[in-house]
Amino acid sequence: MDTPVFVNPPAAAIAECLRRVRTIAVVGLSAHPGRPSHDVAAALQRMGYRILPVNPAISAALGETAYADLAALPLVPDLVEVFRAPEHVAAIVDDCIRLRLPALWLQDGVIDAVAAARARAAGIFTVMDRCVWRDRVRLD
Repeated sequence: MDTPVFVNPPAAAIAECLRRVRTIAVVGLSAHPGRPSHDVAAALQRMGYRILPVNPAISAALGETAYADLAALPLVPDLVEVFRAPEHVAAIVDDCIRLRLPALWLQDGVIDAVAAARARAAGIFTVMDRCVWRDRVRLD
């Protein structure tokens, strides 16, 4: 079977998503400064986004309680940002679909076209292989 071709939404749709978002669940957020997930999430937090760490290996990051998985979150995030290896994306997409989460962002290098296409088919706004922070900076 051929791998589906996944094309990111147009720039205007990405900008609209980032303007609408207020809470971001960061799957794979590290508590260690210097790690890309930590630095990007910290920068987004400074921009005014509420960051919800999702990582079963930590209890907190960036002054927020960490949660073991998306189902454990106390609220529905506006966006799920993924900093996990591509082989974990399919299961994360399963959770996003099951929980009816509105938007999914696969960070630079996190590429799974099949899972991204499945998320989009389920009605989830999906961006793949882009940096949410860089896209957000371009809005200013």
